[in-house]
Amino acid sequence: MSARKLYAGAKLREIRTRLSLTQKDFAAKLGVSLPYLNQMENNNRPVSTTVVLALAQEFGLDVTELGQGDSERLVTDMREALADPVFGDAAPPLADLRLTASNAPALARAFLELHKAYRQTHERLASLDEALGREGTQLQPSPWEEVRDFFHYCDNYIDAVDRTAERFSELLQGEGDIRSATIARLAHKGVKVRFDHNAPLRQFDVTSGVLTLSALAPPETQTFQLLLQVALLRQNPLLEATLDLARFQTEAARGIAKIGLANYFAGAAIMPYGAFLRAAQETRHDLERLAALFGASIEQVAHRLSTLQRPGAKGIPFFFVRVDQAGTITKRHSSTRLQFARFGGACPLWNVHRAFETPGRFLRQLAETPDGVRYISLARDVTKPGGHFGAPVRRYAIALGCEVKHARAMVYADGMDLDRDEAFEPIGISCRICERTTCHQRSVPPLERRLHVTLNRRDVLPYELE
Repeated sequence: MSARKLYAGAKLREIRTRLSLTQKDFAAKLGVSLPYLNQMENNNRPVSTTVVLALAQEFGLDVTELGQGDSERLVTDMREALADPVFGDAAPPLADLRLTASNAPALARAFLELHKAYRQTHERLASLDEALGREGTQLQPSPWEEVRDFFHYCDNYIDAVDRTAERFSELLQGEGDIRSATIARLAHKGVKVRFDHNAPLRQFDVTSGVLTLSALAPPETQTFQLLLQVALLRQNPLLEATLDLARFQTEAARGIAKIGLANYFAGAAIMPYGAFLRAAQETRHDLERLAALFGASIEQVAHRLSTLQRPGAKGIPFFFVRVDQAGTITKRHSSTRLQFARFGGACPLWNVHRAFETPGRFLRQLAETPDGVRYISLARDVTKPGGHFGAPVRRYAIALGCEVKHARAMVYADGMDLDRDEAFEPIGISCRICERTTCHQRSVPPLERRLHVTLNRRDVLPYELE
């Protein structure tokens, strides 16, 4: 199979603008003519190998920045939005969507924002009986979705926060384990840490300077919450500056994002980038060994692996997702071409749903998406007990995976037949945009297919797809 040509006009323009160069100067440094550069920036020509090498040699650019991660995300998000029944059967061809994502990404994002606003309005109208009589009811974007999209389009990697957390972790070296060292650092700053069986997970009293943690929480959770509070107390200017750049539309979104950034700091401090990347490579991404090495939970390790996208020192591009027992996605991120459904649950053929049936075990799956890309997926259940009899138990399942070309760098691929076509199970993203015609688990017809209903014949589905 021939490699797909690289069209990255928008990215080239972004790089040139970032370097404050005119087209003429940029073309000269890349060793191409001005018309040729103009054609590449307008996606009339693919980016040549010569230009890719020149970008790396002349500007020290991490050429993986030219990848089509953002474009592919936009295409997937637009396809799913266009699967909304409001658009009927008038979905644009896939080629048009790719052109829009490559040539006019701002327009694509504006379309997604418009559709999101429509959905929120529709949902409000659907529950009008509940809203009647309330004063001040007005349309606002969902804060949760706004924050989710922020991390989604940052590749779940926040460089300034990541590097600051790494430096903080280095400062604690030689002061004992990170938990004890963090408690000592907080005490030096006038913050007293105490543990209480009746306390919530984390509670900080600004007046007394007392940080109370639940004594029932696992040690790795307590350490994580300690470092989260450190981020809020010591790194507030950095967090606020990052939030200013994000320009969230609501205070609620800004607040959720601040907690998200503090969570990011905590994970990056427990598992500092350089040390964690080396350990991941040496252990072949063995989640249990990494959890033991860094005093983290399996979920924390899996999520951290999905953030290793530092320019010039990238790890394997992983996807990471967490679902609840109803199949609803509660966390999602992908550095791969695999994108998750923005609305609704994940594909039922994915092994993440089967993890609830085999608690405490890792499930492995070789899977292929409708675009022909193959992945290795690892799934496991995650149980979060309440800590005492009668307390509610939260149950989730997590999945971590990558494209199969990276599989041999994972210990979980050992013994799997990566070269046999039949070993790969067909999975999708969302039924409305999945092109498979023979899926036995399909819940709704695909948008881009016509239906043929035969009254006197019934197979797995009550219709056939043309």
